[in-house]
Amino acid sequence: MNPVRCRLGAAALALATLGTGCGGRSGAGEPAARVGGDTITVEQVNQAVPPPQRGLRGEAAEAAARQALERLIDQSVAAAKAEDQKLDRDPRVQQQLEAARREVLARAWLDKVSEGAARPTPDEVARYHAEKPALFSNRRVYNLQELLVEARPEQLPDLRSRLAASRNIAEFVESLRGGSFRFTLTQAVRAAEQLPLAQLDAIAGLSDGQASLFPHAAGAQVLVLVGSRAQPVSLEQARPAIEQFLANERRRRIAEDEVRALRAAARVEWLGRFAASGAAASAPPR
Repeated sequence: MNPVRCRLGAAALALATLGTGCGGRSGAGEPAARVGGDTITVEQVNQAVPPPQRGLRGEAAEAAARQALERLIDQSVAAAKAEDQKLDRDPRVQQQLEAARREVLARAWLDKVSEGAARPTPDEVARYHAEKPALFSNRRVYNLQELLVEARPEQLPDLRSRLAASRNIAEFVESLRGGSFRFTLTQAVRAAEQLPLAQLDAIAGLSDGQASLFPHAAGAQVLVLVGSRAQPVSLEQARPAIEQFLANERRRRIAEDEVRALRAAARVEWLGRFAASGAAASAPPR
């Protein structure tokens, strides 16, 4: 397999899949297609299937694999054309290839150091289920109105005051108009697990018609509870998801600790316009 063409393919896939690089294990195995002189393997196809589709079975799994193969073929012919036109020598392309290589290697290392994380015990799973009633035993599906209000951070206290003084959401909307705030109003139905964990307890504590305000990138997010219906999830129903979540959290913490240790041991020098902020970040806490 041509190494330059293979690197171009890896760059396109790096953020979607970890990959295994070119040659070695990624080039071995059952062939799925040949494009010119290059072979696309079944292993490469499997890795190109988006993660949400990897649990599919039967015809759905076959369709997902065929779509992934079509994308790989498109990438292969486009990469070959890019090589013919010497685009692999473009400094911007070389920088992107190197960035993709760093991304793949870093993720591979993080996977390796965290793969030995212990599985959560049945007691840990049961405790998590009991500690998150809004997600499980008291789980609800919420009918919500959402207002996204454009505002500066210093305007949030004013918005909170306006919301607290309003008897209903219509009155709050009129207050926003009177204050020349720009906003959008939408409605959505969301299950408990579709809400940010940081917001869930606050929303679960609302009665119908009540609202809660949260900081948002654009300014503020106001969620109004229109109504809800109970849809609890038992421990046995939730066990696989909780086990996976706790295992992922454990692996994440291990990886973060390893990166922190590496950073502490590495010699990092901030340069140019990053020098002042880098020095501040490196200063020990008082």
